[in-house]
Amino acid sequence: MTVSSVSIKDVALRAGVSLGTVSNVLNNPSKVSLATRKRVERAIDELGYVRHESARHLRAGHSRTLAYVVLDASNPFFTDVARGAQQIADQAGLGLFLCNSNQDPAVEHRYLDLLAEQRVRGVLITPIDPDGKPLAHLTKRGIPLVMVDRASDAHSCSVSVNDLAGGAMAARHLIEQGHRRIVYIGGPDTLPQVRDRLAGALEAVHKAGLPTEALLRVPTETMTVPSGRQAGRHVLQLPPRSRPTAAFCANDLLALGFLQEMTKQGVRVPSQMAIIGYDDIEFAEAAAIPLTSVRQPCEDLGRTAAQLLLEESQSTHGHAHRQVQFQPELIVRASSAGPGN
Repeated sequence: MTVSSVSIKDVALRAGVSLGTVSNVLNNPSKVSLATRKRVERAIDELGYVRHESARHLRAGHSRTLAYVVLDASNPFFTDVARGAQQIADQAGLGLFLCNSNQDPAVEHRYLDLLAEQRVRGVLITPIDPDGKPLAHLTKRGIPLVMVDRASDAHSCSVSVNDLAGGAMAARHLIEQGHRRIVYIGGPDTLPQVRDRLAGALEAVHKAGLPTEALLRVPTETMTVPSGRQAGRHVLQLPPRSRPTAAFCANDLLALGFLQEMTKQGVRVPSQMAIIGYDDIEFAEAAAIPLTSVRQPCEDLGRTAAQLLLEESQSTHGHAHRQVQFQPELIVRASSAGPGN
């Protein structure tokens, strides 16, 4: 008899108990006496029985796993959020799957379909499009959903950071340092965070009495280190008299790439180009020139999102969706200072 062919009936025969007793040992051990439980457990060990989790999940209606579909697994921000979510999953005796959409709608859709087929207990997601049909389809199938790093409407729970405030505090810091020409290095306009951080920066520019033109926009296709380097090359090609003296980047990866390009081209940071990032990932402080960044409470985001997901999955009398918003914090380091020229 191979291990894969061992059934619960074989365990019951070996232990000399009923099928119901074996089932209780596996699922409700407190209902079985210690002596009987040990006899069944010994039979399981001797036969090498492995429970068929997928079949059990079909009977229960859901699995013992949660999933987090991240936007970009190469960005430490998302792994930090996942670490917080995993803490809550561990406490609940659940597993956490991490799926990377890689900012590709087709990949995101495929993962959501797969997770629905696996009947995961709930899904955390930083979606490409918060209003997209794949999300609505998932909730229609009865799978709880919590948006992470995105604000949602009343139809789902969400945890987010006030990106308007974060963008404003970054631009305000640069203006207070004496900068009057700032470039915003942003990712795709389709991402709400990119738009909100830009809107916050523009608000600070206007409140300072500066014209809209004081904030130049350089969009990027992705929010990665290579995109940051490319944006740096673009900025350095501008005429010196109209070149910005400071850069606010939509995340730390862009800022680190931008910093690399400035260093490569001999531009002194911060005296010739001040730089601010966003997220405050671990690499921000560890950069050759420590990076000023707008800190997001990453692990708090993950813990709160997972807790909301568990509350909804365990609710039996209706669930009131909540939208939780955290406040960012500016962490000032060596990469930002006055123009100095």
